[in-house]
Amino acid sequence: MTIWLSVFLAVALVASNVNAQEVSQSTNAPSAAPVLGPETNLPLPRYVSLKASESNVRRGPSLSHRIDWVFQRKSMPLRVVAEYGHWRRVVDREGQGGWVHYTMLSGARTVLIEEDVMIRRRPDQSGLEVAELQAGVVARLGECGPDWCLLTAAGHRGWSQKAHLWGVAPQELRE
Repeated sequence: MTIWLSVFLAVALVASNVNAQEVSQSTNAPSAAPVLGPETNLPLPRYVSLKASESNVRRGPSLSHRIDWVFQRKSMPLRVVAEYGHWRRVVDREGQGGWVHYTMLSGARTVLIEEDVMIRRRPDQSGLEVAELQAGVVARLGECGPDWCLLTAAGHRGWSQKAHLWGVAPQELRE
């Protein structure tokens, strides 16, 4: 019985070392190429905005699928996570989503302000304050650096820290 236990422990130790090496090699591997949508050849996931003031959100990618709800906020940022024909599977800030016809979406980028922020004249905490944007405001997205993005909302234009925005990826840079 002790021999079998010794053999079992030796096999388990070898297996755990192999798994540890595989994990360490996979974390050192260069990042994989981005996944591209089969219909548009654009990266998935990606951010878009809602073109219409109302858009049906369906359970599946066709008119025969049931409407689960209706998005009712023009310019709301959405995240495209899948494509099928003329349909895009989108999710909102809360993770709710479904299938929307591509004609209801725009490539114009917007962001949702997640908490009250002061937008500033330059991308720096010491920059002159331009305006305060309240949580829930949708702003047009301009250029983005590593930590700050240029926004336009309600006639005001200024920089906000990226961490306060939904609709732009943390590592995303825009010119």
